[in-house]
Amino acid sequence: MRADNVPFQAEASGMPAAAFTRRVFMVGVSLAAAMPVHASILTGKPVDAIVEKKGAAGSFTSVAAALAAAPDNDQPWHIRIGEGLWDEKLHIRRAHVWLSGAGAGRTILTHGDASGAPKPGGGTWGTYGSSSVLVEAPDFRASGISFRNHFDYIANQRQPLVNGAQAVALALGRGADRSWLRNVEVMGHQDSLYLQSGRVLIEDSLIAGSVDFIFGGAAALIRRCEIRSRWRAEEGIQGFVAAPSTHQDQKLGFVFRDCRLTREAGVPDHSTYLGRPWRAGGNMQLLGAAAFLDCWMDGHIHPDGWTSMGYTNPEGVRTYLTPQEARFFEHGTRGPGKGPAADTRRILADADLSIFTEKAVRGDWEPA
Repeated sequence: MRADNVPFQAEASGMPAAAFTRRVFMVGVSLAAAMPVHASILTGKPVDAIVEKKGAAGSFTSVAAALAAAPDNDQPWHIRIGEGLWDEKLHIRRAHVWLSGAGAGRTILTHGDASGAPKPGGGTWGTYGSSSVLVEAPDFRASGISFRNHFDYIANQRQPLVNGAQAVALALGRGADRSWLRNVEVMGHQDSLYLQSGRVLIEDSLIAGSVDFIFGGAAALIRRCEIRSRWRAEEGIQGFVAAPSTHQDQKLGFVFRDCRLTREAGVPDHSTYLGRPWRAGGNMQLLGAAAFLDCWMDGHIHPDGWTSMGYTNPEGVRTYLTPQEARFFEHGTRGPGKGPAADTRRILADADLSIFTEKAVRGDWEPA
Protein backbone atom coordinates (compact mmCIF):
# COMPACT_ATOMS: atom_id res chain seq x y z
CA MET A 1 0.00 0.00 0.00
CA ARG A 2 1.25 3.52 -0.79
CA ALA A 3 1.81 5.85 2.15
CA ASP A 4 0.25 8.88 0.42
CA ASN A 5 -2.87 9.36 2.50
CA VAL A 6 -3.18 12.52 4.56
CA PRO A 7 -4.21 12.04 8.22
CA PHE A 8 -7.50 13.60 9.29
CA GLN A 9 -7.73 16.26 11.98
CA ALA A 10 -8.89 14.99 15.39
CA GLU A 11 -11.62 17.50 16.19
CA ALA A 12 -14.95 16.77 17.86
CA SER A 13 -18.23 18.51 17.12
CA GLY A 14 -19.45 21.20 19.49
CA MET A 15 -23.05 20.04 19.12
CA PRO A 16 -25.23 20.04 22.29
CA ALA A 17 -25.35 16.72 24.10
CA ALA A 18 -29.05 16.05 23.46
CA ALA A 19 -28.73 16.73 19.75
CA PHE A 20 -25.59 14.63 19.66
CA THR A 21 -27.40 11.70 21.28
CA ARG A 22 -30.27 11.92 18.79
CA ARG A 23 -27.80 12.14 15.90
CA VAL A 24 -25.77 9.15 17.11
CA PHE A 25 -28.94 7.09 17.51
CA MET A 26 -30.22 7.86 14.02
CA VAL A 27 -26.86 7.34 12.34
CA GLY A 28 -26.35 4.14 14.34
CA VAL A 29 -29.71 2.82 13.17
CA SER A 30 -28.97 3.57 9.51
CA LEU A 31 -25.49 2.07 9.67
CA ALA A 32 -26.75 -1.05 11.43
CA ALA A 33 -29.36 -1.52 8.74
CA ALA A 34 -26.73 -1.25 6.01
CA MET A 35 -24.08 -3.51 7.53
CA PRO A 36 -24.02 -7.30 7.23
CA VAL A 37 -25.18 -9.12 10.35
CA HIS A 38 -21.79 -10.83 10.86
CA ALA A 39 -19.85 -7.55 10.83
CA SER A 40 -20.40 -6.64 14.47
CA ILE A 41 -19.91 -8.46 17.76
CA LEU A 42 -21.38 -5.56 19.65
CA THR A 43 -25.06 -6.45 19.58
CA GLY A 44 -26.92 -5.01 22.52
CA LYS A 45 -24.45 -2.16 23.07
CA PRO A 46 -25.54 1.19 21.59
CA VAL A 47 -23.13 3.29 19.58
CA ASP A 48 -21.44 5.98 21.68
CA ALA A 49 -19.51 7.75 18.91
CA ILE A 50 -19.65 7.83 15.12
CA VAL A 51 -16.59 8.45 12.92
CA GLU A 52 -17.30 9.26 9.28
CA LYS A 53 -15.70 11.00 6.34
CA LYS A 54 -18.59 13.38 5.74
CA GLY A 55 -18.14 14.98 9.13
CA ALA A 56 -21.91 15.23 9.68
CA ALA A 57 -23.18 17.01 12.77
CA GLY A 58 -22.72 14.87 15.84
CA SER A 59 -19.94 12.74 14.37
CA PHE A 60 -16.17 12.81 14.58
CA THR A 61 -13.79 13.08 11.65
CA SER A 62 -11.05 10.95 13.23
CA VAL A 63 -10.86 7.86 15.39
CA ALA A 64 -8.44 9.63 17.73
CA ALA A 65 -11.06 12.29 18.50
CA ALA A 66 -13.70 9.66 19.21
CA LEU A 67 -11.29 7.91 21.59
CA ALA A 68 -10.46 11.19 23.33
CA ALA A 69 -14.16 11.85 23.91
CA ALA A 70 -14.62 8.67 25.98
CA PRO A 71 -15.60 9.39 29.60
CA ASP A 72 -13.13 8.55 32.35
CA ASN A 73 -14.96 5.50 33.66
CA ASP A 74 -15.22 1.76 33.11
CA GLN A 75 -18.31 1.83 30.95
CA PRO A 76 -17.94 0.34 27.45
CA TRP A 77 -17.25 2.94 24.76
CA HIS A 78 -18.46 1.76 21.36
CA ILE A 79 -17.07 3.64 18.36
CA ARG A 80 -18.68 3.01 14.98
CA ILE A 81 -16.23 3.80 12.16
CA GLY A 82 -17.57 4.38 8.68
CA GLU A 83 -16.16 3.24 5.37
CA GLY A 84 -12.83 4.61 4.20
CA LEU A 85 -9.14 4.63 4.92
CA TRP A 86 -8.16 6.26 8.21
CA ASP A 87 -4.44 7.04 8.37
CA GLU A 88 -3.91 7.52 12.10
CA LYS A 89 -1.51 6.22 14.72
CA LEU A 90 -3.77 5.15 17.58
CA HIS A 91 -2.89 4.41 21.22
CA ILE A 92 -5.76 2.94 23.24
CA ARG A 93 -5.20 3.23 27.00
CA ARG A 94 -8.83 3.10 28.13
CA ALA A 95 -10.53 -0.16 29.11
CA HIS A 96 -13.69 -1.42 27.38
CA VAL A 97 -13.14 0.24 24.02
CA TRP A 98 -15.12 -1.43 21.22
CA LEU A 99 -14.43 -0.55 17.59
CA SER A 100 -16.83 -1.68 14.87
CA GLY A 101 -16.54 -0.92 11.18
CA ALA A 102 -18.44 -1.32 7.92
CA GLY A 103 -16.52 -4.52 7.15
CA ALA A 104 -12.93 -5.68 6.81
CA GLY A 105 -11.58 -4.10 3.63
CA ARG A 106 -14.13 -1.28 3.87
CA THR A 107 -13.10 0.33 7.16
CA ILE A 108 -9.29 0.49 7.21
CA LEU A 109 -7.13 1.75 10.10
CA THR A 110 -3.57 2.17 8.89
CA HIS A 111 -0.26 3.90 9.51
CA GLY A 112 3.25 3.44 8.14
CA ASP A 113 5.87 3.44 10.91
CA ALA A 114 8.60 0.78 11.10
CA SER A 115 11.32 -0.17 13.54
CA GLY A 116 14.32 2.05 12.84
CA ALA A 117 12.30 4.85 11.28
CA PRO A 118 12.62 8.35 12.83
CA LYS A 119 10.26 9.31 15.64
CA PRO A 120 8.83 12.80 15.92
CA GLY A 121 11.05 14.69 18.34
CA GLY A 122 14.08 12.47 17.83
CA GLY A 123 15.17 8.88 18.11
CA THR A 124 13.74 5.95 16.21
CA TRP A 125 10.81 3.61 16.62
CA GLY A 126 11.24 0.10 17.96
CA THR A 127 9.04 -2.84 17.09
CA TYR A 128 6.48 -2.06 19.80
CA GLY A 129 6.32 1.63 18.97
CA SER A 130 5.89 1.00 15.25
CA SER A 131 2.32 -0.20 15.84
CA SER A 132 -0.41 1.43 13.80
CA VAL A 133 -2.86 0.59 16.59
CA LEU A 134 -1.51 -0.09 20.08
CA VAL A 135 -3.86 -1.33 22.81
CA GLU A 136 -2.71 -1.11 26.44
CA ALA A 137 -5.96 -1.77 28.30
CA PRO A 138 -8.27 -4.71 29.00
CA ASP A 139 -11.53 -5.68 27.29
CA PHE A 140 -10.74 -4.36 23.82
CA ARG A 141 -13.07 -5.54 21.07
CA ALA A 142 -13.10 -5.01 17.32
CA SER A 143 -15.14 -6.21 14.37
CA GLY A 144 -15.56 -5.31 10.70
CA ILE A 145 -12.20 -3.49 10.51
CA SER A 146 -8.88 -3.85 8.67
CA PHE A 147 -5.80 -3.08 10.78
CA ARG A 148 -2.84 -2.39 8.50
CA ASN A 149 0.71 -1.11 8.49
CA HIS A 150 1.48 0.33 5.07
CA PHE A 151 5.26 0.55 5.50
CA ASP A 152 6.68 -0.52 2.12
CA TYR A 153 8.49 -3.67 3.19
CA ILE A 154 9.29 -4.83 -0.35
CA ALA A 155 10.81 -1.48 -1.35
CA ASN A 156 12.89 -1.50 1.83
CA GLN A 157 14.21 -4.95 0.93
CA ARG A 158 15.36 -3.66 -2.44
CA GLN A 159 16.83 -0.42 -1.12
CA PRO A 160 17.06 -0.43 2.69
CA LEU A 161 16.15 2.87 4.31
CA VAL A 162 15.73 1.55 7.86
CA ASN A 163 17.53 -1.13 9.87
CA GLY A 164 15.12 -3.95 10.47
CA ALA A 165 11.70 -3.90 8.94
CA GLN A 166 9.37 -4.72 11.80
CA ALA A 167 6.13 -2.83 11.18
CA VAL A 168 3.24 -3.81 13.47
CA ALA A 169 -0.35 -3.33 12.30
CA LEU A 170 -2.01 -4.16 15.65
CA ALA A 171 -0.41 -4.70 19.05
CA LEU A 172 -2.22 -5.98 22.12
CA GLY A 173 0.43 -4.76 24.50
CA ARG A 174 1.09 -4.09 28.16
CA GLY A 175 -2.12 -4.18 30.17
CA ALA A 176 -4.19 -5.81 27.43
CA ASP A 177 -6.36 -8.76 28.48
CA ARG A 178 -9.64 -10.30 27.34
CA SER A 179 -9.20 -8.94 23.81
CA TRP A 180 -11.79 -10.15 21.28
CA LEU A 181 -11.40 -9.70 17.51
CA ARG A 182 -13.96 -10.97 15.02
CA ASN A 183 -14.33 -10.45 11.26
CA VAL A 184 -11.20 -8.32 11.08
CA GLU A 185 -8.11 -8.18 8.88
CA VAL A 186 -4.61 -7.68 10.27
CA MET A 187 -2.15 -7.03 7.45
CA GLY A 188 1.54 -6.23 7.40
CA HIS A 189 4.75 -8.04 6.53
CA GLN A 190 7.22 -8.55 9.36
CA ASP A 191 5.57 -8.62 12.80
CA SER A 192 2.00 -7.84 11.67
CA LEU A 193 0.17 -8.87 14.85
CA TYR A 194 1.82 -8.48 18.26
CA LEU A 195 -0.02 -10.50 20.90
CA GLN A 196 2.20 -9.44 23.75
CA SER A 197 0.10 -10.21 26.79
CA GLY A 198 -3.18 -11.33 28.27
CA ARG A 199 -5.86 -13.57 26.79
CA VAL A 200 -7.02 -13.16 23.22
CA LEU A 201 -9.85 -14.57 21.10
CA ILE A 202 -9.67 -14.08 17.31
CA GLU A 203 -12.43 -15.49 15.11
CA ASP A 204 -13.37 -15.57 11.42
CA SER A 205 -10.59 -13.19 10.43
CA LEU A 206 -7.63 -12.76 8.08
CA ILE A 207 -4.07 -12.37 9.41
CA ALA A 208 -1.42 -11.74 6.75
CA GLY A 209 2.34 -11.24 6.76
CA SER A 210 5.67 -12.88 6.05
CA VAL A 211 8.23 -12.94 8.89
CA ASP A 212 7.08 -13.83 12.44
CA PHE A 213 3.80 -12.16 11.65
CA ILE A 214 1.91 -13.51 14.67
CA PHE A 215 4.17 -13.12 17.70
CA GLY A 216 4.27 -12.52 21.45
CA GLY A 217 3.56 -14.07 24.82
CA ALA A 218 -0.25 -13.99 25.03
CA ALA A 219 -2.55 -16.96 25.43
CA ALA A 220 -4.56 -16.77 22.22
CA LEU A 221 -7.25 -18.88 20.59
CA ILE A 222 -7.25 -18.18 16.84
CA ARG A 223 -10.07 -20.07 15.16
CA ARG A 224 -11.69 -20.24 11.74
CA CYS A 225 -9.17 -17.75 10.42
CA GLU A 226 -7.22 -17.44 7.19
CA ILE A 227 -3.48 -17.19 7.92
CA ARG A 228 -1.97 -15.82 4.71
CA SER A 229 1.77 -15.85 3.99
CA ARG A 230 2.93 -12.97 1.82
CA TRP A 231 5.59 -12.93 -0.88
CA ARG A 232 9.00 -11.43 -0.12
CA ALA A 233 11.50 -10.29 -2.73
CA GLU A 234 14.18 -12.81 -1.92
CA GLU A 235 14.94 -16.42 -2.62
CA GLY A 236 14.88 -19.33 -0.21
CA ILE A 237 12.87 -19.21 3.00
CA GLN A 238 9.99 -16.77 2.63
CA GLY A 239 8.92 -16.52 6.23
CA PHE A 240 7.63 -17.85 9.55
CA VAL A 241 3.99 -17.78 10.59
CA ALA A 242 4.31 -17.62 14.38
CA ALA A 243 6.98 -16.55 16.87
CA PRO A 244 5.58 -17.20 20.35
CA SER A 245 7.45 -15.94 23.40
CA THR A 246 5.33 -17.81 25.94
CA HIS A 247 6.53 -17.85 29.54
CA GLN A 248 7.49 -21.33 30.66
CA ASP A 249 4.97 -21.17 33.55
CA GLN A 250 2.13 -20.43 31.11
CA LYS A 251 0.50 -23.63 29.93
CA LEU A 252 -0.71 -22.41 26.52
CA GLY A 253 0.47 -19.90 23.96
CA PHE A 254 -1.08 -19.68 20.48
CA VAL A 255 -3.78 -22.21 19.63
CA PHE A 256 -4.81 -22.20 15.96
CA ARG A 257 -7.99 -24.21 15.45
CA ASP A 258 -9.84 -24.87 12.18
CA CYS A 259 -7.72 -22.32 10.32
CA ARG A 260 -6.57 -22.21 6.69
CA LEU A 261 -2.90 -21.46 5.98
CA THR A 262 -2.79 -19.90 2.52
CA ARG A 263 -0.25 -17.97 0.45
CA GLU A 264 0.01 -15.08 -1.95
CA ALA A 265 0.97 -15.69 -5.54
CA GLY A 266 4.72 -16.17 -5.85
CA VAL A 267 5.29 -17.82 -2.47
CA PRO A 268 7.03 -21.10 -3.40
CA ASP A 269 6.39 -24.57 -2.09
CA HIS A 270 8.19 -25.56 1.13
CA SER A 271 9.29 -21.95 1.78
CA THR A 272 7.47 -21.04 5.01
CA TYR A 273 7.84 -22.46 8.50
CA LEU A 274 4.92 -22.76 10.89
CA GLY A 275 6.98 -20.87 13.43
CA ARG A 276 10.04 -20.51 15.61
CA PRO A 277 10.43 -19.90 19.37
CA TRP A 278 11.21 -16.28 20.25
CA ARG A 279 13.27 -15.87 23.41
CA ALA A 280 12.76 -12.10 23.60
CA GLY A 281 15.71 -10.23 25.09
CA GLY A 282 17.43 -13.49 25.90
CA ASN A 283 14.93 -14.16 28.69
CA MET A 284 15.58 -17.75 29.68
CA GLN A 285 12.08 -18.01 31.22
CA LEU A 286 10.48 -17.88 27.78
CA LEU A 287 9.65 -21.18 26.10
CA GLY A 288 7.40 -20.66 23.10
CA ALA A 289 4.14 -22.62 22.85
CA ALA A 290 1.92 -23.02 19.78
CA ALA A 291 -0.38 -25.66 18.32
CA PHE A 292 -2.16 -26.01 14.97
CA LEU A 293 -5.27 -28.14 15.41
CA ASP A 294 -7.44 -29.36 12.52
CA CYS A 295 -5.98 -26.79 10.14
CA TRP A 296 -5.65 -26.92 6.33
CA MET A 297 -2.19 -25.98 5.02
CA ASP A 298 -1.15 -25.15 1.48
CA GLY A 299 2.09 -26.43 -0.04
CA HIS A 300 4.18 -23.44 1.02
CA ILE A 301 4.57 -24.93 4.50
CA HIS A 302 8.01 -26.49 4.97
CA PRO A 303 8.00 -30.28 5.56
CA ASP A 304 9.96 -29.78 8.80
CA GLY A 305 7.13 -27.62 10.14
CA TRP A 306 9.10 -25.62 12.71
CA THR A 307 12.61 -24.21 12.98
CA SER A 308 15.05 -22.68 15.50
CA MET A 309 15.45 -19.02 16.44
CA GLY A 310 18.60 -17.31 17.66
CA TYR A 311 19.02 -15.29 20.84
CA THR A 312 21.83 -13.97 23.05
CA ASN A 313 21.93 -15.69 26.44
CA PRO A 314 22.74 -13.91 29.75
CA GLU A 315 26.44 -14.75 29.28
CA GLY A 316 26.42 -12.85 26.00
CA VAL A 317 26.73 -15.97 23.85
CA ARG A 318 24.71 -16.24 20.67
CA THR A 319 22.77 -19.51 20.64
CA TYR A 320 19.53 -21.05 19.35
CA LEU A 321 16.28 -22.26 20.85
CA THR A 322 15.14 -25.31 18.89
CA PRO A 323 11.66 -26.64 18.08
CA GLN A 324 12.50 -29.74 20.11
CA GLU A 325 13.02 -27.57 23.21
CA ALA A 326 9.93 -25.45 22.57
CA ARG A 327 6.30 -26.56 22.88
CA PHE A 328 5.19 -26.88 19.25
CA PHE A 329 2.50 -29.33 18.19
CA GLU A 330 -0.01 -30.27 15.46
CA HIS A 331 -3.08 -32.43 15.19
CA GLY A 332 -5.41 -33.16 12.28
CA THR A 333 -3.40 -31.25 9.67
CA ARG A 334 -4.83 -31.46 6.13
CA GLY A 335 -3.80 -30.25 2.70
CA PRO A 336 -0.55 -30.10 0.69
CA GLY A 337 1.35 -28.66 3.66
CA LYS A 338 0.76 -31.70 5.81
CA GLY A 339 4.13 -33.17 6.60
CA PRO A 340 5.38 -36.41 8.13
CA ALA A 341 5.74 -36.66 11.87
CA ALA A 342 9.29 -35.83 12.96
CA ASP A 343 11.20 -34.54 15.98
CA THR A 344 10.62 -31.02 14.60
CA ARG A 345 6.98 -31.77 13.76
CA ARG A 346 5.33 -33.41 16.74
CA ILE A 347 1.82 -34.75 16.22
CA LEU A 348 -0.54 -34.85 19.19
CA ALA A 349 -2.51 -37.97 19.99
CA ASP A 350 -6.25 -37.59 20.48
CA ALA A 351 -5.79 -38.08 24.20
CA ASP A 352 -3.49 -35.05 24.40
CA LEU A 353 -6.07 -32.59 23.03
CA SER A 354 -7.80 -32.03 26.36
CA ILE A 355 -5.37 -29.29 27.42
CA PHE A 356 -6.00 -27.22 24.25
CA THR A 357 -9.60 -26.24 24.97
CA GLU A 358 -11.13 -22.79 24.72
CA LYS A 359 -11.65 -22.82 28.47
CA ALA A 360 -7.96 -23.51 29.02
CA VAL A 361 -7.06 -20.41 26.99
CA ARG A 362 -9.55 -17.96 28.45
CA GLY A 363 -9.75 -19.18 32.06
CA ASP A 364 -12.50 -17.32 33.95
CA TRP A 365 -13.17 -14.93 31.07
CA GLU A 366 -16.61 -15.44 29.51
CA PRO A 367 -16.84 -13.48 26.22
CA ALA A 368 -20.40 -12.26 25.70
